[in-house]
Amino acid sequence: MANVATYTKTGNKATTPAKLDKAVFAADIPNHDLIKQAYVAYLANGRQNNAVVKTRGLVRGGGKKPWRQKGTGRARVGSSRTPLWRGGGIIFGPTGEENYTHNMPTTTKRQALRQALTLSQDSGKIKVIETFECKEGKVGPTIKLLQKLEADKNVLLVVSLKDNLVERATGNVSGLKAVQATYLNVFDVMNADHIIFSQKALEAVNDWLGSKAKAVPAKEVAS
Repeated sequence: MANVATYTKTGNKATTPAKLDKAVFAADIPNHDLIKQAYVAYLANGRQNNAVVKTRGLVRGGGKKPWRQKGTGRARVGSSRTPLWRGGGIIFGPTGEENYTHNMPTTTKRQALRQALTLSQDSGKIKVIETFECKEGKVGPTIKLLQKLEADKNVLLVVSLKDNLVERATGNVSGLKAVQATYLNVFDVMNADHIIFSQKALEAVNDWLGSKAKAVPAKEVAS
């Protein structure tokens, strides 16, 4: 276990440091190719295939042959909606049925996340607070907490449970994203300038990815 500076719920320095599991925050030498693979997979799996174009058979018009087949000296054309003409159909365009998803084994995704967290810890991005309180869901206390922690730009707040109050307290803060501990991913970790864990969220991550984590079931790997 490695120690990291811990702060109270108001942003003051705490006396007892939090413990980071070395299996999560001090993993082996990072494999940058693996981290990139998980990063790209996250973006690809969230991509929507909304783009659709019309082929020559779907474009309206073009039923009449522009000119007779022979005798004009021009190239033969069967329809004004040929892809070679303006206003014609599109060749090999998106159909809306493309599948952009990238499949990665769960064990591989977890290892990439461990290595991303290790890089963040080595860069001094990680901080721990005893708890994140948002009883009334107000934004003001959240902004004051970030100012005390000197957390600016892109901030990732990791909580044990992301409920409506947490969303209300963090939703309108520029540059801040709140995520539940079990939904932590390489994309958010690598894009964050500061990563703030609540104590319970840190324990959840240690149980999920740490040295005492349970083996991944076969069904989970297959999915």
